[in-house]
Amino acid sequence: MCGIIGVIGERNATPVLLEGLKRLEYRGYDSAGIAIAHDGRIDIRRSEGKLLKLEQLVKEEPLTGLLGIGHTRWATHGPPTCANAHPHRSKHVVVVHNGIIENFRQLRKELTEEGVTFLSETDTEVIPHLVERELQKGLAPQNAVRAAIHHLEGAFALGILIQGVEDRIFAVRRGSPLIVGLGVGEQFLASDAQPLVPYTRKMIFLEDNDFVTLGRNSVEITDLQGRPVDRPIKQSSVSAETADKWPYRHYMQKEIFEQPSVIGETLKGLIHSYHRTVEVASLIEKIDLAHISFLTIVACGTSLHAGMVARYWIEKLAKIPVGVEIASEYRYREPPKVPGSMMVVISQSGETADTIAALRYAKQDGQQVLGIVNVPESTIARESDGVLYTQAGPEIGVASTKAFTTQLMVLACFAIACGRLNGQLSRDQEKKLVEELMQIPALMEQVLVRDRDIQNLAQKLMHANGFLFLGRGSCYPIALEGALKLKEISYIHAEGYAAGEMKHGPIALIDEELPVIVVAPQDPLFEKVMSNLEEARARGGRLVVITEDFQDEQRKCKADDLIPMSPCGELTAPMLYVIPLQLIAYHIAVFKGTDVDQPRNLAKSVTVE
Repeated sequence: MCGIIGVIGERNATPVLLEGLKRLEYRGYDSAGIAIAHDGRIDIRRSEGKLLKLEQLVKEEPLTGLLGIGHTRWATHGPPTCANAHPHRSKHVVVVHNGIIENFRQLRKELTEEGVTFLSETDTEVIPHLVERELQKGLAPQNAVRAAIHHLEGAFALGILIQGVEDRIFAVRRGSPLIVGLGVGEQFLASDAQPLVPYTRKMIFLEDNDFVTLGRNSVEITDLQGRPVDRPIKQSSVSAETADKWPYRHYMQKEIFEQPSVIGETLKGLIHSYHRTVEVASLIEKIDLAHISFLTIVACGTSLHAGMVARYWIEKLAKIPVGVEIASEYRYREPPKVPGSMMVVISQSGETADTIAALRYAKQDGQQVLGIVNVPESTIARESDGVLYTQAGPEIGVASTKAFTTQLMVLACFAIACGRLNGQLSRDQEKKLVEELMQIPALMEQVLVRDRDIQNLAQKLMHANGFLFLGRGSCYPIALEGALKLKEISYIHAEGYAAGEMKHGPIALIDEELPVIVVAPQDPLFEKVMSNLEEARARGGRLVVITEDFQDEQRKCKADDLIPMSPCGELTAPMLYVIPLQLIAYHIAVFKGTDVDQPRNLAKSVTVE
C-alpha cells in the first residue's frame, strides 16, 4: 500500500526522490521520508502527514548525496506519526518497506531480548535490526541482507542502504511490487513505473524472491541464495507527463470529465468500428471463450461493483452462470473447482494484494485467468493467461471514476464476445449492441453538461447525515457504487440497496431527513422501481431520482429532485447512470471541505491484505 523509491547516480538524489514520492503519493499519504547516503553517513528526514510537510522540512534542513531511498506511507502497524514514518534504521542499516511482516511480533520479542531498543510501533523496524545482527557476525552487506530476509514472513518490497557502502542500494521483492529503472550512469527503484518514466523507459519488473544490487552503472539480480537470475528488460508505455489537473479544481473532477474520451479509447481497442464486431477473442487468444461453463469474477471495492454489473450482462447475453466474489474472502472458503470454469480478476492498478492472491489460487487449481487492468506492467497483467486493458490513463484521485466506467466497457465487450462465440447472440444482435456502445461517449457528454444542476442539488443535500441509494437489475451495483463514492470522499454514511430489498429492513431508516437517491433507467424493471419509490415517499423520504425526463404526464416521475437522462439501452445504462452519482459525491465533498483527491485513511492501490 505504501510507495518506495530509490536512486543511485551522478546527480543529487534528493529532488529525484521527492518528485518520485509525489508520483507515488496515491499509494499512501499518512507520512513520508527520505534517506541520503553521503560522506560515510546516512541522514534521514521524516514527517507525518502529506508530502508537502516533508518538502518543507527538506527546504529547512537540506540533504545532498548521490544515492538515497524514499517512502510514502499508508499506516498499517502504528498510527501515522513521525516516529512510525519510514525510513527506519538501526546503527548502520536504513530500510524502506512496502508490505506487511507477519511474524514481526515474534522477531521484535527476539531482538528485544538481545538488547535492541525499538523506537516505533511498526513491523518494518525489525528489518534493519535483523540486517544489523548479521553484519555484526561479520557477513558482507549482500549476504547480511540475504540472511536477514530468511527470517521474514509476509509480503514485502524493500529498499536498503548500509552505512559505509555508498556505491550500492540493495532491494528485495516478495509479494509486493518492485521495479528497477535502467538509466545511463544512474539506476532507479520504485513501487511502480510512474516515478521512473521521467528518467527512463527501460524497466525490469522484479519477481518474488528477487534480490537486487544497484550500482551507478550496474544492476545485479540474484535469488535469495545468491544465484544469478535473468529478468527481461521492458519498455514502459506509461506516460511521462505529470497528471496536470488544470483547469479542474481536483484530479477527481478532471477524471470524471475525462470519461467520454477514455471510454472512446477503450472501445477503440476492443471493437472493429466498420464491421461493428467485438475483437476481444483475438486479444486473448490463449483463452477459449466459446466453451466456458462457469465464470468467477473476483475483485475488491469499485472493481467488485463492476464485476457485479457484468454478471447481469454475461448471464443475459452469453447464458453463462457467473459468481462474483470479494477477493479478500474468496480463497479462504477454499471453493471447489467447477469443470470448464475460468476466472476474471479486475483491478485498476493490477497490484491489489487480495485479487492477486485469488488469481494465484485459481492458477494452482488449473483454471485459466483473464485479467482486466489499467496498468500493462502490473503483476496481474503479467500473471494472467490473457489481459484486457481499460485504457483509462493515470487515475490520481483515490476515489475511482474513469477506471470504473472503462472496466464496465471492457466487461460489456467481453459479455458480447462470449455470447457471440457460444452461439447465444446472432451477428445482427452483436452489431446492434456494438452500436449502442459506440454511442456512450456522446451520451456521457450529455450527462456532464448537467454538472451545474447537480452541483446545486449537492449543495441542498450536503447537510444530510446519511443517504440511501436504490437500484434494480444491473443498476443495483451502481447504487452500491454511488454509496461508496459518497462515503469515500465526504465521510457521510451511505447505504446502497437493491430497491426490492428496501422493505426488508432499510425502510426503517427512512424519514424526512434521509435523502433517497434512486437509479431508475427506462428498462423492464422501471415500473417496479417506481413502486419502491412510492413506498419511500409514503415514509417521508426525500426522493432524488435519476431517470429519463418523460414528456408523458402520466409517466412523469414524482420526485423531490429529478436528474434527467437521455434514453439509452440496458447495456449502456450502468455506464451513464453512475456519472451523476460521481458528481453528487464530488460536489458534496467539496462543499464539506474534505480532501477530495486524498481522503482520510485511504490509498489508491491496496497492496497489503
